[in-house]
Amino acid sequence: MKHTQELRASLVVFLVALPLCLGIALASQAPLAAGIMSGIIGGIVVGFLSGSEISVSGPAAGLTVIVATAITQLGSFELFCLALMIAGVMQVAFGLLRAGDLGQFFPSSVIKGMLTAIGIILIMKQAPTLIGWKAGEFNSGVALVGIVSLALLLLWEKVLAPKFAWARLIPGALVAVLVAIGLNQFALKGTSLEIQATSLVSLPFDGSWSGFWSIIHLPDWQGLAMGGTWKTALTLAIVASLETILSLDAADKMDPLGRISNKNRELLAQGTGNALCGLVGALPVTAVIVRTTANVSAGARYRTSAIVHGVWLLLCAMFIPNLLNMIPLTTLAAVLLLVGFKLCRPGLFVEQYKSGQVHLALFIVTIVSILLTDLLIGIAIGMILGIILTAKKYRPQVIFVENTGSKAVVEFRGHATFLHKLSLSKVLIGLPQEQSVDFVSSGQWDFHPDIENMLQDFKNSRSQRNIRVTLSHRGRTIGA
Repeated sequence: MKHTQELRASLVVFLVALPLCLGIALASQAPLAAGIMSGIIGGIVVGFLSGSEISVSGPAAGLTVIVATAITQLGSFELFCLALMIAGVMQVAFGLLRAGDLGQFFPSSVIKGMLTAIGIILIMKQAPTLIGWKAGEFNSGVALVGIVSLALLLLWEKVLAPKFAWARLIPGALVAVLVAIGLNQFALKGTSLEIQATSLVSLPFDGSWSGFWSIIHLPDWQGLAMGGTWKTALTLAIVASLETILSLDAADKMDPLGRISNKNRELLAQGTGNALCGLVGALPVTAVIVRTTANVSAGARYRTSAIVHGVWLLLCAMFIPNLLNMIPLTTLAAVLLLVGFKLCRPGLFVEQYKSGQVHLALFIVTIVSILLTDLLIGIAIGMILGIILTAKKYRPQVIFVENTGSKAVVEFRGHATFLHKLSLSKVLIGLPQEQSVDFVSSGQWDFHPDIENMLQDFKNSRSQRNIRVTLSHRGRTIGA
């Protein structure tokens, strides 16, 4: 039963991952085969070494901006591959230095600003591909298939999936891909609207083992003397690590068995995977939330499903490349547009506004800084501003823990900021697993939104096991 469930989950994740691997390669302006290769490595290699039982790794939409910019600035994909390999080594070093917990020191407003900026850039980059706008010319056939694909994706996710269980089991992206192939190969075949080969996926596979390995791009070692290579590597290492840690936090909340992932081991796994990706000419990988969500929803409980989904990608690329080469690029652009909209949804702006002026300011400044400069500089500006604004408002936090036998009592005194997330995280992990917990605070203690979210998540996780958790602050119960 266990193996059957994991096998079924692996198929679901594979069907979700396939169009995303191709689409993210398209958005990264990299060879499409590089997206498939990174999906294979993310599934098999990272899946085997991962610090999480249920997370799934592969090419991430959050890195498309870095990859596309780096390929252009460095001058070749092979130079980018060298930067990626170096980034992987850096991530391994992060893991060995036990830097997995450092992600706690980044304010959530900055991280959400980073992801929102990436979503905006994705939309700006993929909209022309969706409607067939190229070199000042408009392709009506491409636009037709692209708009149909986007409409189908929205219909599937907003109407059918919420209402019907069968629709939740079938990825909307897969449906859009199959409909687009059928539309172009049958309904539009031989007409002026038919999409030509230049606007279809083009994988250099011939269905043989030797043909598959012929796509490998070795790094250009001359880039070791280029400063741009090292800057790209550092940017990739930091952003990929942050995205992985965020995804792992989300995965832990979804884990039906309540396990906590080892973030340092995960950085070692991701670093190993990215070093290998750079060596063979693949895209960078991170733990990714869309595929992880699909994995858990399909019933996965162990890493077997993540590993096997990588095997499915390998077999697909080797034995049915001709089918993959029928996929219109405009459909992949539609998939990416939807990902972009999710990353920068209007609700995020409302949430930051409700969190307070400081958090809204950090969010907006990070977005604008990234759009005007690049990801690394934008994150740095948001982080520096966060420290300055926080230092003016909050004093250090003190947490006292008392175990009375029947329950644990955690008392807050002073003020807490995002800089205290790591210390609070250690306290939460150290609390007895089966005891009730009371959180209380003095009248002077201020709740930073990041801290309040951590406490609420802790409460939700314990409530699933019928363990009472009370969060009392200034006479009110938080979350009640």
